[in-house]
Amino acid sequence: VHFDPDGKIISDESLITVNLKSLRSDSGRRDNFVRKNTFETNRFPTAEFRPTDTYGLPWPLPDVGETSFKLRGDMTIHGVTTPIEWGVTAKFNDTSITGLADTTFTFADFDMTKPLVAIVLSVEDNIRLKLHFTASISQRE
Repeated sequence: VHFDPDGKIISDESLITVNLKSLRSDSGRRDNFVRKNTFETNRFPTAEFRPTDTYGLPWPLPDVGETSFKLRGDMTIHGVTTPIEWGVTAKFNDTSITGLADTTFTFADFDMTKPLVAIVLSVEDNIRLKLHFTASISQRE
């Protein structure tokens, strides 16, 4: 995620990409079904999040400490782009940021059909994503 000198996200330079073929749960059969039939990873192998703005993130970024903020942007899954908001808790030190970001959405938000097969067991319509992250802090000259 790249910021301009005023703390605004530079969206054209900011992108988080996840390889959906790498997602794993506690059931390989379920994973294979969801990858093949729900995410259709042969056609849509990645999910992308393009951040557009933050709410509650202090600027300039703190050198140390912890803060919570919202990260907003556009998520593309299954060929469909939808605005998404993540709740983020981040810990800062002088060279990096570590933390947890989470969000929820439904299968329908991204034009996907909720799995209804015995091997999948039971699936709620709400999908919750959690992202544990480590980011380097660097400044452009």
